Amino acid sequence: MTSRKHPIEKIRNIGIIAHIDAGKTTVTERILYYTGKKHKVGEVHDGEAEMDWMAQEKERGITITAAATTCFWPFEPKEKTCQINIIDTPGHIDFTAEVQRSLRVLDGGIVVFDGVAGVEPQSETVWHQAKKFKVPLIAFINKLDRVGANFYKDLDSIHQRLTKNAYPLQLPIGQEENFKGVIDLLEEKAKIYLDEMGKEIREEEIPKEMEDKVKNYRSQLIETIVEHDNELMHKYLEGENITTEELKRTLRKATIEAKIVPVFCGAALKNKGIQMLLDAVVDYLPSPFDIGFIEGEEVTKLKDVEAKKIKRMANDTDPFSALAFKITSDPYVGTLTFFRVYSGILKAGTYLLNSTIDEKERIGRILRMHANRREDISEVYAGEIAAAVGLKNTSTGHTLCDPNHPIILESITFPAPVISVAIEPKTKIDQEKMSLALKKLTQEDPTFKIKTDEETLQTIISGMGELHLEILVDRLKREFKIEANVGKPQVAYKETILKTAEAEGKYIRQTGGRGQYGHCWLRIEPLEKGKGFEFVDAIKGGVIPKEFIPAVEKGVKEAIDKGVLAGYPVVDVKVTLYDGSYHEVDSSEIAFKIAGSAAFQAAAKNAFLVLLEPIMKIEVVTPGEFMGDVIGDLNSKRAQIEEVKGRGEETAKVKVIEGKVPLAEMFGYATQLRSMTQGRASYTMEFSYYSQVPSNIAEVIIGKK
Repeated sequence: MTSRKHPIEKIRNIGIIAHIDAGKTTVTERILYYTGKKHKVGEVHDGEAEMDWMAQEKERGITITAAATTCFWPFEPKEKTCQINIIDTPGHIDFTAEVQRSLRVLDGGIVVFDGVAGVEPQSETVWHQAKKFKVPLIAFINKLDRVGANFYKDLDSIHQRLTKNAYPLQLPIGQEENFKGVIDLLEEKAKIYLDEMGKEIREEEIPKEMEDKVKNYRSQLIETIVEHDNELMHKYLEGENITTEELKRTLRKATIEAKIVPVFCGAALKNKGIQMLLDAVVDYLPSPFDIGFIEGEEVTKLKDVEAKKIKRMANDTDPFSALAFKITSDPYVGTLTFFRVYSGILKAGTYLLNSTIDEKERIGRILRMHANRREDISEVYAGEIAAAVGLKNTSTGHTLCDPNHPIILESITFPAPVISVAIEPKTKIDQEKMSLALKKLTQEDPTFKIKTDEETLQTIISGMGELHLEILVDRLKREFKIEANVGKPQVAYKETILKTAEAEGKYIRQTGGRGQYGHCWLRIEPLEKGKGFEFVDAIKGGVIPKEFIPAVEKGVKEAIDKGVLAGYPVVDVKVTLYDGSYHEVDSSEIAFKIAGSAAFQAAAKNAFLVLLEPIMKIEVVTPGEFMGDVIGDLNSKRAQIEEVKGRGEETAKVKVIEGKVPLAEMFGYATQLRSMTQGRASYTMEFSYYSQVPSNIAEVIIGKK
């Protein structure tokens, strides 16, 4: 039996997360270069980034899929070498599913900030997602070589908008074109970069003009660290000497407990700060052993029995458990399922149980991925990330485990799509090919949905934004060789009720022989935002037999999906079945299903039905001279402007406009904004919440249906 090459304490599963264009992929490229995975540095702007391997990523210079890779650091001393599994995630909010599913399986994260822009909207989004999954973080303030870069302003924006617990471990020496090195606050040493590739670093004394600043930031850092260890606190108060090793050990513990976020700095494009960032990953981010265990539920076939919580320890001896977090179609090997192993060992050729759907899966080949290259391995151990070839029934969020010791790990939940388009193949021959291709794409991407419009029989695809759907249509063309006609984007409206109402549903048919009889009374009432749908069985005395109650619920669900007002799904509604009657001979499931549907529709019409639309959080960055035009245009789109602020030293020159705007008004905005600002403004937009459509606009939408 072969044993693991790296003990579990020497594994780091990390993600690199940030706002679009903060430099995540460049940071990852430099990590691959310094850890010996690449011998040439690939640039995003040249379309050569290793981790951006899809054609669409190379063209647009953005990350679309979360790519996985494995590297090792430091090379010497050998006993300190860690295996670092990295997932480079997208920053564009349209690909939020990629970020969420990656965070779910990571043990730690590096959040990259733009040295000029500081905290941006999607930096906030990914930060809060990481916090939700309890992922310990370190921050890296990047692009300090750029005009307008300001480390201290960035740090202040982190304190203002994200956390007060972010403490720098480094200060930059110089900024913009004068950025030449960093000061290590723990070691009290200046580290100066001497060559273009950032490999030659000279240690120097701290520059005289920075001594006071270093003293100030170092004392804040040490005071914060010693607060997390009684022994160190005692030493500190007694004025005793505390070693760097003691400080690092306590800082590691506080970082893992998410009590401190260490902040580092550099300029990835100029090869500065990356080796020290890698040292920080090894020194401060947790191994699977530090996380300790994963909690799941035992598998039970009994519906009314609450499943017991069970734990799997992060070691090789506990029964095998893993979570599938990404499915992708590989042109060379077929379907690849990425999974994170939480406990036990998996060998190629063995059978596993997919406990989420109670299906057995055979593990043929196991691969260790390096972006889109792969290496066959015979076994994978607790704490590692790998990919399996050809799993038939496993989807994102499914648990894979030892068939003799079943467990279901907490799955991954994804936001609902907010935008739809109709799509049809250009030729009849492509019809079948297209439905198979779309099915493959939905398997890969949980936020991409397909359905058939019952009235027009058109195929409707839905996603998180215009760019999201554009990329998916582009993939149909390139990967599956399918040319398609695409309709205009449509907003994913929803319907809801504002009042309580009751109604009766009756379905009686008498045609020679056995008839049909279904009769029920429903009460519907509004639920809190985001609660979805709740069905309550309040039937007493068997006025409707138990076997017909699921049929009523099914009828209600069908009515909810079809909508009542304008054909959009009804959300946030509680339905109570409280009365009805049945016929001993003529009653059937189909009759009660039709009665349930009719009762819901009748009640909804009396419950003050309204239309809801997705509202987006928007940030526009524009030169100051165009600010009036941009704000005026946004106001004409029903936007609510929340804040206008300056960015950078010359705050009058660049303005940042933040606000909320209905998605329906924003189609084609990129082109409008470019023409309005001579191509100099940019914007980012992400889903925020659903809100009631103004009645005059709702009338137009309903009229079109």
